[in-house]
Amino acid sequence: MRIGMALNYAGGFKETVAELGDYEKAGLDIVFVAEAYSFDAVSQMGYIAARTERLQIASGILPIYSRTPTLLAMTAAGLDYVSDGRFTLGLGASGPQVIEGFHGVPYTAPLGRTREIIEICRKVWKREKLEHAGRHYTMPLQGGTGLGKPLKLINHPVRERIPIVVAAIGPQNVELTAELAEGWEPIFFMPEKAGEVWGPSLAAGRARRDPELGELDVIAQAVLAIGDDVADILELGRPMAALYIGGMGAKGKNFYNDLARRYGYEKEAERIQDLYLEGRKDEAAALVPQELLEKMSLVGSEGHVRERLAAMREAGVTTLNVTPFGRTHEERLRLIEKIKTLAS
Repeated sequence: MRIGMALNYAGGFKETVAELGDYEKAGLDIVFVAEAYSFDAVSQMGYIAARTERLQIASGILPIYSRTPTLLAMTAAGLDYVSDGRFTLGLGASGPQVIEGFHGVPYTAPLGRTREIIEICRKVWKREKLEHAGRHYTMPLQGGTGLGKPLKLINHPVRERIPIVVAAIGPQNVELTAELAEGWEPIFFMPEKAGEVWGPSLAAGRARRDPELGELDVIAQAVLAIGDDVADILELGRPMAALYIGGMGAKGKNFYNDLARRYGYEKEAERIQDLYLEGRKDEAAALVPQELLEKMSLVGSEGHVRERLAAMREAGVTTLNVTPFGRTHEERLRLIEKIKTLAS
């Protein structure tokens, strides 16, 4: 089981990167860099590539709407080059609030666009002359000046198959991911419910999966704290869970709220959303189910964490993307060393 860590896009990036060499020595395998309505992730991943030697680097995620498919392919090839083959292209649809609100681009056909983007990226990395006639993207463009012609990437990529990870939680998107991508990154992964919620979609996608892709890398996120006096760490996750379940989307258009309902928390999800959209964020956070916080985290005694790791592994997790909680850098390093040992 690989151990990964996500970097905070809201601040402290340079300070965190300065410490990544220590995490690398402690056994961290991969680092994920998010992109919301924040600093772009690409410049930050290039910075990480220059400051590390072994660490795998992944976008977690680049929205599919904010760049053309070919720019996504070019960017991935460039990051793979400057990192000497350590890059993973993480893609996701984000949501209408960010895509339409911040980028001013219609949030349409996420499934169809994702499928075509993956196909286009792999053509670009193979240095094929790019010809694509899809429902959402056409290269060369038909119309316009009429001067467009099929082109291939000038540079020779380090790899012609750069791993692609898709962030997905909806049934159809998970099915598509299991069919086409090297990795799948769900949010709020609760191993005891994963099979019930996502099992049919994963099975349907895997049935059409090209064997050359290998086994699907399942990437789960988890807060990490080990000890007999760390229970309060779980409470720190309430505001973030409430933000996603209650505030990341409108009524009837919140994918995370839908997931909470599919987990069996229908009443709680509805009430959390109502309170959050009314501006009563603290009350919304208080209603996040304790069971959800506990089951999707690695917080507790070493024995408890071992049990949670076993549950994650049983549910198919192959990469753990952890957030280590410690008072000092040294404590966080020890957590990475410990979880690396426990997961091996």
